Amino acid sequence: MTNYTTDFLSVRGQVSPEEWQARVDLAACYRLVDRYGMTDLIYNHITAKVPGTEHFLVNLYGLIYKEITASSLVKIDLDGNIIWKPETDYTYNRSGYVIHGAIHGARPDVGAIIHTHTRAGMAISAQKRGLLPLTQTSMRFMGHIGYHDYEGPAIDKAEQERLVNDLGPHNALILKNHGLLTCGPSVPEAFNLMYQLEMSCRAQVDALSSEVIQPDDDVVAHTANQYQPGTRRPYGILEWPAMLRRLKYEPDGFPPYDS
Repeated sequence: MTNYTTDFLSVRGQVSPEEWQARVDLAACYRLVDRYGMTDLIYNHITAKVPGTEHFLVNLYGLIYKEITASSLVKIDLDGNIIWKPETDYTYNRSGYVIHGAIHGARPDVGAIIHTHTRAGMAISAQKRGLLPLTQTSMRFMGHIGYHDYEGPAIDKAEQERLVNDLGPHNALILKNHGLLTCGPSVPEAFNLMYQLEMSCRAQVDALSSEVIQPDDDVVAHTANQYQPGTRRPYGILEWPAMLRRLKYEPDGFPPYDS
């Protein structure tokens, strides 16, 4: 008899305080991605590294993002082995390991990764010129974003090296004919970057319905530099408490993310 329960017992007392915080932040990120309209049914993945380990957390494959809680997350290693998961027949999606495992393994500076298939993100991923510097929001990515050619569904480990090379030192990646990816030292930073990338894509889709203007290259480069983490501040940290307040003040009828 299958057991597709979504009633998960809290694991707060069974994990370290650091892991529990990572679980809470990651679960909140899933809820926020849903709240800002960036989900795709039960698909896609957001992962967070467990501090001090080579393990990372990922969602159960079969839950919508509104259902995900801190205690429902699966812990896997860089080889895709399950270290721990709740007592349910749901497991994790293999392609989540192929994409996220590759980046977590190659980039020790990355603490969290978000991958989406939004309508606007897919549209820009299919455009020849990619993301254009049409708005202040999109200019921040100029010279700081990678592109990865489509190779089919991301289930082949052989693709991992190419994916990591195409991301390079950046924290944003457009997967051509596929979707978007952002990463960062922490969940808040990765979420903020994905929100900005998504808004950039939506604005570009809207703007290209008519003739557009594009700023000079030097203005674009200056703007991009102003939004890099080391120039003024690491974006996402200041914004995160406000995001958590939004989840608190606008309940969605699902179990709290921090349960």
